[in-house]
Parts: sequence; C-alpha cells; structure tokens
Amino acid sequence: MGVAVEGKTLNLSNEGMTRQDWSICLHAYSDLTNVSPLVFLHLLKECYVYGTCKATAKFFALQQQVHQALHNKPRPGPAVFVANCLSLLPIFESYCEGFSHLMIAALRRFLKKGTTQEDLQEAKFLTSKLFVIAVRGTKIHDDRILVKMLEIFGIRLEDINEVLFQSDIKKDNFEDIAKSFIDQFISKLLESQSYMTAVTILEHLSIRHSEESFLHEMLEKQEYRAAEKWAAFMGKPMLCVLIRGYVDRKLLKQAYELIKKNNLREEFPEVYKMGKESHLCSSLKKLAEKGCWDIAEMRAKSDRQLLEYMVYLAMEAGYSEKVDELCDRYSLTGFIKSKETEASLPHIRYLHLDELAIDDIIWVDEPVGLHEATCHIEGCKVIGLDCEWKPNYEKGSKNNKVSIMQIATEKMVFIIDLIKLSNEAPAVLDSCLIRIFHSPRILKLGYNFQCDMKQLAQSYGDFDCFKHFEMLLDIQNVFNESRGGLSGLTKEVLGIGLNKTRRNSNWEDRPLTRNQLEYAALDAAVLIHIFWHVRSQSPSTGISNENNTQMEWKSHIISHGGDPTKIKKKAKNAKGSNAGVKESHKPSQS
Repeated sequence: MGVAVEGKTLNLSNEGMTRQDWSICLHAYSDLTNVSPLVFLHLLKECYVYGTCKATAKFFALQQQVHQALHNKPRPGPAVFVANCLSLLPIFESYCEGFSHLMIAALRRFLKKGTTQEDLQEAKFLTSKLFVIAVRGTKIHDDRILVKMLEIFGIRLEDINEVLFQSDIKKDNFEDIAKSFIDQFISKLLESQSYMTAVTILEHLSIRHSEESFLHEMLEKQEYRAAEKWAAFMGKPMLCVLIRGYVDRKLLKQAYELIKKNNLREEFPEVYKMGKESHLCSSLKKLAEKGCWDIAEMRAKSDRQLLEYMVYLAMEAGYSEKVDELCDRYSLTGFIKSKETEASLPHIRYLHLDELAIDDIIWVDEPVGLHEATCHIEGCKVIGLDCEWKPNYEKGSKNNKVSIMQIATEKMVFIIDLIKLSNEAPAVLDSCLIRIFHSPRILKLGYNFQCDMKQLAQSYGDFDCFKHFEMLLDIQNVFNESRGGLSGLTKEVLGIGLNKTRRNSNWEDRPLTRNQLEYAALDAAVLIHIFWHVRSQSPSTGISNENNTQMEWKSHIISHGGDPTKIKKKAKNAKGSNAGVKESHKPSQS
C-alpha cells in the first residue's frame, strides 16, 4: 500500500499478507461503511508492522491515511468511530499509546472541517465514559491521552456528571460532585508529581482552587512552567503571588519575564527595574563573548551604567583597544588605560603574530600590488586562507559581501581588499585569484572553509576564481572532534589559543586598524604552523585522530568545483592513505 506524504509515496510493505488480505485492506480504507473499528485497527497494525520506513515517518503517513479514511463513511460517524477505536486500543497493548495519539491527531485535523452535532455529542459521551473509567482506577490510557481526549472531544464537567449519574438523580449539585470526582484524580496526579497534566485538566474543566499552597508546592518542586500556567489561569492575584515567590527564591529572571509578559510593571517597579538591568547585562555579556561588540553597544543605548559594564567586559576579554575606544567615545572616566589594564588583569595569554615569524602584513587594494602578491604566492608550496565580512545583525537579512581575503605564506600575509578590487579591477582580481586557487601546485589550507566558499560564491557570483579550488585542505575536517573552533585547535596543537574578541568587528571600515589587520593575518598564518607542526610530530606526541594513528593529511586534500556546500561531505567521504603530504618543505620554527 502506498501513502502520499508531502508529494512523496511511503511504501507500506505487503510481505506476509495474501492477495486476498491485501484486497480487503485496500477496500477497508476506501470504504468504512461496513468496517468495524476492531477490523480497522487490526489493518492499521498490519500497515505499521509491515512498513519499511522509520517510526516517525510511518506515524505521519498513517495519520494521513486515517485522516483520509475518516472521510470514507465510517458508521455511525467519524468522531464516534474514533471514540470506539480508543475504547478498543488497550487490547493492542504496546501499540495502544502510539495508535491513540495517531487516531486523536487524525480526528483533530478532520474536525477542522466539522462533523454532525449528533456524531460529536455521542462521541463526547463515549469518551467521557472512558475518562471516568480511567479516573476510577482502570488503566485504559495514560494521562497524556486522557488530556487529549478532554480537549479534542470538548468534554466539560457536565459531561462527566452525565456519565456518573446517567441522569437518574437531580443535577442541582452536580458540579460539586463532579469537582469532587476530579479532585480525587488531581490528587493522584500530584502524588506522581504530574503537575503540568493536573494544571491542564483543571484549566480545561474551569476548576479554580484559590489555595496558594498548590502554587507553592509547584515552586518547591521547581515546576515553573506548570506554576506559571496555573497562575495565569487563576488571574492577577495568583500571578502576584508567583512573582513574590520567584523574588524570595532569587529567581529574578523568571520574575522579570513574568512581569513583562503580564504587564505588571506598576505592581513591581523595583523588581522590573532590577530584572531589566540583569537581563540587559546578561545579553551584553553573551554578545561580548561572541565578539558582537557593535550590537552590544547599540543595545546599551548610551546608558552610562551599561556602557561602563561593557568596558569591564572588554577588560576581562583582554580587548584593550575596545576599552580605550569606549572610554573616549562616551567620555567614561575612572578606567585605567589599555597598557595599565593589561598589567592589572590576571595574565591572559594569547598567540601573537610576532611568534609566527611573520615579516610583514601587506594591504592589497591596487592591481599592481595584486600582481606582485600573486607572483610571490605562486612561488609557495603551502598557503593559509581566510576571509572576513561585516556581521549582519538583522534577522532574516542577507549576509554582507566578503570584505577581505587573507592569504598567508610562511613569512608574509597579504590582505586583499575584495570590495575595492571587485569594483575597480574585476578582471584583474578574477585572473590573479584563478592563478592561485586553480593551481594544483599550491596546497591551500583553510578552517571551516566551506563557509567562506559559500560566502564568496554569494558575494561574487560572476567571478570564475571562486567556482573551483585545486589542492584544498580544510583543517577542520582532519580533526574529527569539536575543539572550540580554530582557537581551541590552535591551543591544543601549539599550546596557546587565539584571541577572538575582534572577529565581529566592522570589516568594511577603511582603513582597518592595526589590531584588525593583525587579527585577520593571524587566522590565516596560524594554519600553516598547525599544518607543519602536526606533520612533524610522531604518534607519541599524542596528536592523533580517532584511530590513534598519525594524522593522514593527504586523504583530506580535495579538488572542488560546483556547489560549495558539498565540500564538507566530500572531505568526510575521502578515504585515508598511509602517506602524508609529500612536500619538500621543512617545518618552520615559531
């Protein structure tokens, strides 16, 4: 049997079924006029058992099939048909829970288009009976199914009362009796600490308890989601009790969010103010840790206290020029200058460009300089590559163009102004970079370079130079474990990490600061040193892959053209070779 799901066909295998069985199955799903719920469920089980897809795919496919079947004249009506299925499902044991969710989900979709009032009323009575039987202690369905039954069939207190008394007695006090019945069930739920289920049932049945002890019990058990759902249902007084409970437990963030969500600023002005400041500080700290200083500064909105906090964050990060920049821009006094700051802080050691024996950083933004750089690079056997672009903080918007490309040799780093050269000399830029990227004689090292390739292709789609790479080695693919990015890998291999606080600065500024240039150069230059360092090591150094053998670089070197998103998959599929890269270069000493 095939089931269409989002334009695809899910094959439900018929192995083990005779042709006659198969004909009955096909007929049963196309016309439910004379098919009992029990037969229907048996056929559903056969479809599931003989399916060939994963459980999740089967579930959604069979849900679609049941939804379609409910249009095929089930008797006496689709809602009653599902209610009868739910009453029979416990005999299917291990299939009961999954099929119950499936039947309810299919009916929910079906009811969006409606059914007859008679069908829904009868189904409501049947499922109310199931609910009462379950509450009385017979384990028919688990609690989640019971909640869904209440919701999908719209069962209210009066429906439960009708089942309890079958209209044989006066209904003057039916609400009290029904509430007492539900209270017993809620007590059982609370004993098993099923707080969210208890709250959902009470809310659905509109049963209100004014006791604050219930709320405090949820707080003690740290059931904050259930406590907030209950307080919101009970109204403003209970929300205020919950906020005070959060404050007493020093849960300022939760209190602040609840005040903001329910517009209770006037009731808790001091708590709101402290929560907002704490929230902003936490947000600024996260942005600073990601190196998003520009957006952090924008969020501070010229608030002196928050700006001073940013200065402290910059000091902690060892970002001395950002300390000076903020102090100068906003006339912040009382902070020691960068050199004194570095001396006063606990010693934070990062790799510096001088330690890599780089003679010069050369800025390239003219055709003549680009030709000279290309000739120098063509004489090298190994180079390091990296790119930078201005971060874009607007959600859903396109990334900015790649601004610069860093190409490192063993003694020099060339930083190419892609934006300027692509506008003023596009043919020269394309031609020179083709000579580098398409050359099979130059080993090109990158880190997570598939991301850079994607950005380059999007930024400069008309350029041929970014459509093909020969002899490319993405060092990230060589190391199977996550090592905290390039900084973490550098620390593991060379013993000292990189300072990444400047990575999200504005790379479209001209001229770039000396700190920006050094940061950009370092990311490309360190790749060469990682490469030579690991190649020079023996297995005894402990630098090894998951099979505890010396790194095999050659198996990860690829040539690539076409879709840049496929590079990582190709690299992962590359099979190992026992030999490393056979180059005559000797590792340089840092």
